[in-house]
Amino acid sequence: MPSYVAVVVTASLAFIGTMFDNYFAFAAQLVVTDTSRHRRVSWAHAFSIALLVVIAAAVGSVLAAVPLRLVGLLAIAPWALAVHAFRHPVTRQQFRRGILTTFALTFSLGGDNVAVWAPLLRANGVVRGVITIGVFALWELLFVTSASALATREGVVRWGTRVAPRVVPWLYLALGVVIVIECHTL
Repeated sequence: MPSYVAVVVTASLAFIGTMFDNYFAFAAQLVVTDTSRHRRVSWAHAFSIALLVVIAAAVGSVLAAVPLRLVGLLAIAPWALAVHAFRHPVTRQQFRRGILTTFALTFSLGGDNVAVWAPLLRANGVVRGVITIGVFALWELLFVTSASALATREGVVRWGTRVAPRVVPWLYLALGVVIVIECHTL
């Protein structure tokens, strides 16, 4: 049973770590979006995340032919993202968006998600992979719900948008370590 707890904790760290900056960007988007459109925009965001999970699972299954210890070398992806984020911190300005733009933007920003989630899904096997996807779904539900509530607090959104560029590189470094550990590379 403790191994399933580890899967839940690892999945949670992977989701939160890759979605931290997106969280405040999405909340900022909701601030500038008419409240009557929040539900549709939230569904577009969730659908895009679901598609990223499917892609990560597909990449993870392609990696099934590769020994797990070698898959751990993919930790270089979040570490490279960390280096890039340290060198080029970016704050995203938010503009009003519709559902197609929300979907496209969320999907286009999902490269880091796939880079982290694919090796984790590969490392976990089928049962733990299903648990991981379930944890991702719960976090996405919490993410969308709380971002909607947070959108009423513009000061908090501005703070998060300002802080995210300083926190995200550290999260990427930690996620690389999680990948190495989960894949038993070291």
